[in-house]
Formats: sequence, structure tokens, C-alpha cells
Amino acid sequence: RPAAGVRAAGSGRGPAMTGPRFASALAPMLEDYVAFKAAMGRTGDSRIWNLRHFDAYCARNDKAAFDRDTVEGWVRERLARGGRHRSWMSYIRDMGRWLTVTGVPQAYVLDGSWTAPFVPASPYLLTGAQVEAFFAAAARVRAASPWRWQAVAFFALMHSCGLRTGEVRGLRREHVDLPAGTLDVVAGKGDRSRRLPLTGELLGILSDCDRASGDRYPSRAAFFVSTTGHPVRPAAVGVMFARIWDAAGLPRADGGPRPRPYDFRHHFAYANIERWMRDGEDVAALLPYLSRYMGHATFESTYYYVHTSPDFMAGYGDLAAASAGLLPPAGFA
Repeated sequence: RPAAGVRAAGSGRGPAMTGPRFASALAPMLEDYVAFKAAMGRTGDSRIWNLRHFDAYCARNDKAAFDRDTVEGWVRERLARGGRHRSWMSYIRDMGRWLTVTGVPQAYVLDGSWTAPFVPASPYLLTGAQVEAFFAAAARVRAASPWRWQAVAFFALMHSCGLRTGEVRGLRREHVDLPAGTLDVVAGKGDRSRRLPLTGELLGILSDCDRASGDRYPSRAAFFVSTTGHPVRPAAVGVMFARIWDAAGLPRADGGPRPRPYDFRHHFAYANIERWMRDGEDVAALLPYLSRYMGHATFESTYYYVHTSPDFMAGYGDLAAASAGLLPPAGFA
């Protein structure tokens, strides 16, 4: 049994959960927390997966209190296994906060000092030849999942529209208006929304994907789905990108930046800038349109992509001064 005072609101707990169960002395508390998050619309598998690891640690070590010794002991064990990312800490930290406001004031909230410092990933600058090889391999991908017919469309939206990975994953069927030739990014980064026009070639790719998905998942809500018909999970995008990259025979450097799906967004930005330069366009005047199209709140975000353009650093200072104040407000067109 949990130690006295460990579990919050125990007598008011509703029906048993139907998802993954927990086995340690802290199981009732973990289930209450997961049920609360589910009621708030937070039902991701990653939370359950990480909390089950915490639960297993508690069971192995006879932990019955959500205190500093228990939480930091699990964190140390996880860190000892290696790995660069520490996003999993957010789940146990959030649970501690929840406990402190729902009847367990002595529950431990993981200290922020455990969080790894943010180190932005360096962009991998894709070449035109690599992009062509990637999409040729994507068109030939063999998979038992919907990626077989939706890989080209998914990554084409990142390449041709500069969408973020999460924005593509979050697309619902009603967000893609194929007859009108538009796409709505709803509540993107910073809770900003925007409407984007689509080219004829991309519309054809999306139409083929929608038709194939509709045949197999007629009641799907998401535009891109997993085998179960639910939205594509974040980890699956990286796995499929790497699989296609390798199938295309593209190189992986031993050191330096490594290719990732997000590099299509970088490529979209600097490819447009370089095209404008070649065509003799006024890049400073066009940057506000690029910024709005990509869903940036300020020019500072757009300048981050400007500096990735291999041939554009020389004019960076002049561009910043010339473009100040030109950005229109973000939102639907």
C-alpha cells in the first residue's frame, strides 16, 4: 500500500482505467494522474511509456512515496543508460506539480537543475540532388503501414511548404481543401494559424494520398495516419525519414550535422532566398512573405533560416536593416 498521505483524492477516484496499468505501490496515484491528463485531452503514448518505466523502478526498489529519493533515484538510473535527450523528465516533473495541488503538498517536484541545457541542432544543408534522390526512394518505399502511400505526401509538405513536422502530423482532413487548393495550419507553433496555397503538382500528390487513405480508413480524422488509423506519432516520422534516406543511398557523416526531417523546412527557406537572389528580386521586400508563410511571429525567427543559406551571409546585416517593420501579422490570409 502507498504510505499515508501519498495518494491524492483517493476516495474520489472514478472507474478503473482501461489503458496500461501500473504495478508498484504508487500505482493508484499514477493511474489518477494519467486519468486527469486524459480528461484534459493529453493521451499520448509517450507519457504512459515513461511513467511505466518509473513504476517499474518503484516496484523493483520498494518505493512507496513520491519523494526526492524516489524521483531522483529513477532519474539517475535513466541517465546512467545514456542518451542525449531529457524530455522524459517533463512527465515526472508535471506529476509532482499535480500532486502538490491535489492533496499531497509534500510530493517532490523534480528540480530544474536536472534539465539539460538547450543546444539547438545544426541544420543539415540538403542539396538539390539529395532531395531528388530522397523523393525517388520515398516513392518506392515498401512498408506494411500507410507510409507506403503517404511518405511522399508527408515529406513533400515539409519540402514544398516549409511546414514543421508537428504541423504536418496535426493536419486533419478538413484542414486540406483539395478543391480550393489550400491548406490550413491550425494552432501551429505559438498557437498561430495560417492558410497556405498549394501548387498543382503538390495537390496531385495530396489527392492520391487522401484517396488511398480514405479507401482503407474511411472514418479517419487525421490526414496522415498510422496503422491503427490514428495520427502519425512523432517518433515514426524520424524512423521513416532515416529509412528512406538510407534506401536512397545518401551519406551519413561521421561528425557534424546529421540529416533529419526538419531540414526540409530549412531547405524551403534558403532555397527560396537563393532563387530570389538569382532572379534579381528584392529579397528584403520578399522576406515578410516568407516569414508569414512559414508561421514566424517575428523576423528574428526568419533570420535564423537566412543564416543557413550558404551564399547569403554577406548581405545579412543590410537585409536585417532593410526588412525591419515589414512583417504583417500572422494569421489566416
